[in-house]
Amino acid sequence: MSYRTEPPYSHGSVPKTAVVLINLGTPNAPTASAVRPYLREFLSDPRVVEIPRAIWWFILNLIILPFRSGKSAKKYASIWTNEGSPLKVHTEKQAKLLRGYLGARGHEVRVEYAMRYGSPSVPQVLRQLKADGCERILVLPAYPQYSATTTASIFDAIFKHYAQERNVPELRFIKHYHDHDAYIRALQKSVLAHWDMSGRPDKLVMSFHGVPKRTLLLGDPYHCECHKTARLLAKELGLTQDQYLVTFQSRFGKAEWLQPYTAPTVKKLAQEGVQRIDVICPGFTSDCLETLEEIAMEVRHDFLQAGGKDFNYIACLNEDDAWIKALSQIAELHMIGWPTILSPAMRAEREAQAQISKADAMRLGASE
Repeated sequence: MSYRTEPPYSHGSVPKTAVVLINLGTPNAPTASAVRPYLREFLSDPRVVEIPRAIWWFILNLIILPFRSGKSAKKYASIWTNEGSPLKVHTEKQAKLLRGYLGARGHEVRVEYAMRYGSPSVPQVLRQLKADGCERILVLPAYPQYSATTTASIFDAIFKHYAQERNVPELRFIKHYHDHDAYIRALQKSVLAHWDMSGRPDKLVMSFHGVPKRTLLLGDPYHCECHKTARLLAKELGLTQDQYLVTFQSRFGKAEWLQPYTAPTVKKLAQEGVQRIDVICPGFTSDCLETLEEIAMEVRHDFLQAGGKDFNYIACLNEDDAWIKALSQIAELHMIGWPTILSPAMRAEREAQAQISKADAMRLGASE
C-alpha cells in the first residue's frame, strides 16, 4: 500500500487538538446539475442503501438520478437563502460558536465543520488539520441519535481516510448524545419559548428521520434512542402520553420503514378533529430540506387540507445559546485527559521545550 506524503515536520511544534463537527451534507446550489453529484455520493453509500451494488447501480444511475435530481433541486430552491443552504449555514455557525464557547472556557482547540457528503468534505478537513499540526481529533457527529446509516457512515469516512495515512492522529468518536441532559434541556427551552409566544397545541408531534424497519430488526439502536429522546423531552415539558406523538419522516422506496409515518399520522389527527398541532424534529440539530420543506411546507399542507386549523413548526436548535452550550459540554466530556487547557506555567514550559527542540534540530542539521 502507498501512503500519502506527510507534511514537513517542524521540531518543537506543540501538538494541537481539534473538534470536527460533521453533518450530513448538501448540494452546492439548488440546481439539478449540483444536486445530481450530491445525490450520487449520498445514495452510493452502502450504509445508506443496503441493496446489492450491481442492482443498486442500475436503479440509481438509470432511474433515480435522471428523474429525482430536478425534483430535489426545486425543493432545495424553495428553502435556499441568500447565505446558501440552510444546513451548511447553520453548521458553519455552530462550529464558530462552539469554538468561541470552548475558548472562553480556556480550551486551546480548533473547531472545524465537515460534511459527510458534499463540501467541505471529511478528507479535505482532515488533511488541513494534519497540515496545521493537529494530533488529537474529536469527531462530533451532528446526529444526537446513533444510526448505522448516519453516524457509522461518518466513522467509515474517517477510517477510510486514515487507512492511507502513515502518521495517524489520536482519535476519539462521539457515538451519540440522545439522552444528554443539556441537549434535552435545550430542546425543552426551545419548545417552551415557542409556547410562550404562540400558546400550547392540542398535540406535540416529535418527528424523526426515518430508516428502514429492517435496520431495527438487525440491531440498529436508532429507533430506541429516538423514543428515549422523546420520552425525556416529554418529561421535561410535563406532557402525558396522550399529549405527544413520535413519528418518522422521509421515507424512500417501497420497503417498510419505521412507523408511524409522519404525514399520514398528521392527516389522521386532522380528520379526528385535532385543531392544532406543533411539530418538532429533535433528531435534526440544523434546519434543512427535511425540516423546512418536508415538514414546514408539505406536512403543514397535508394537515390543513385534511381539516386541521393551526399548524406550527418549531425550528431546530440551530444557533440557540442553550444548544451551543450543550455542544460544548458534550465536547468537553469527550476531551477529558487531553491537555487542552494550559496554565501559565505549562504554557511557559511548552515554549521553553519548543526552543530547546528547535536548537537541537539546528545543531543536528549543522552536524550533518
